[in-house]
Amino acid sequence: MITANQLRAARALLNIDQRQTADLADLSVPTIQRMEASEGVIRANVDSLMKLVSALENAGIELINPGVPSVSGGRGVRLREHVASPRTVRQSKLSSERTR
Repeated sequence: MITANQLRAARALLNIDQRQTADLADLSVPTIQRMEASEGVIRANVDSLMKLVSALENAGIELINPGVPSVSGGRGVRLREHVASPRTVRQSKLSSERTR
């Protein structure tokens, strides 16, 4: 699914810290810290993993898993072109939650 290294790399590409990542994914900072402290694939409950992956994808991150065509193979992350900044994604999420 997603590794701790991919999560750290995604944060670096987005230029956000753990608190901002937690806000984007609607998770706690300690949860993000535990995820990043994992070895290999992140172990967490399915709901938390889905929130994290969805938030990263909405912010423009593409997770590259083993077996997916790439020049050199292996896992990785890529920032898609033409995406909103993570702050903009979070702002629109908050606005839509207020209208509910």
